[in-house]
Amino acid sequence: MRCVIARYPFELTKTGVLDSMKGVRPELVTGESVTIGRRRYPVTQVGRVITRQDPRDFTAREVSRAMTRLGFTCHDRPGKAPVDESGPALLRTASALLGGAGPVAA
Repeated sequence: MRCVIARYPFELTKTGVLDSMKGVRPELVTGESVTIGRRRYPVTQVGRVITRQDPRDFTAREVSRAMTRLGFTCHDRPGKAPVDESGPALLRTASALLGGAGPVAA
């Protein structure tokens, strides 16, 4: 499949990407990522490996779009874990019902 990344055309295939990423250790995922095989790689790392270009020459969105078109699963930037606001209030309520002063700090 013909994909344009950083204004350069690349002829990419799913098996070609799999072969290129074989043996490549994934870097820490802090932004957008793509699942290739059983591993999750930052899209900038994948773009750097398959295009042999500096990551400053292309955007993560360009690589994500190309990987999605090839059939890989792309993920957005990992967000914060949801915070359960009811936890401490629930403990205070339960403690008050049992006659205690509240949760004990460890």
